[in-house]
Amino acid sequence: MKNIAVMTTSQTEWVVLEGMLACSVGSGSARVFSTPMLCALMENAAMGCLCEYLEEGETTVGTYIAIEHMSATPVGMKVRAQATVTEVNGREISFEVTAYDECGQIGKASHKRFVVFSEKFQAKTDSKLENKG
Repeated sequence: MKNIAVMTTSQTEWVVLEGMLACSVGSGSARVFSTPMLCALMENAAMGCLCEYLEEGETTVGTYIAIEHMSATPVGMKVRAQATVTEVNGREISFEVTAYDECGQIGKASHKRFVVFSEKFQAKTDSKLENKG
């Protein structure tokens, strides 16, 4: 892992599709952009901050998110999230993330990701299948 610069930013933009609605993902019955998809949008923006800093064989995993979903967004509208690196503590990276639709702010979050070695992480995870009780 290369040295990650605090204040690095990245942005992700999506169009809200039927499969992203609360009624489609099982997080409610409303036809609005779901909180789980808002979380994914925010994590995607945070991942974008780290692309240039990862070495071959490294990836990041989300370890924490505290999210506030402040406004509903209908199908067909654009949503975007902007993430900013706020702290680097070894392999743990902290972010502040803000999300918007075409009418204004819809959410904010504090988020943490951890840099891991892809193969080692996957092997450790898959070993749970052998050890399940």
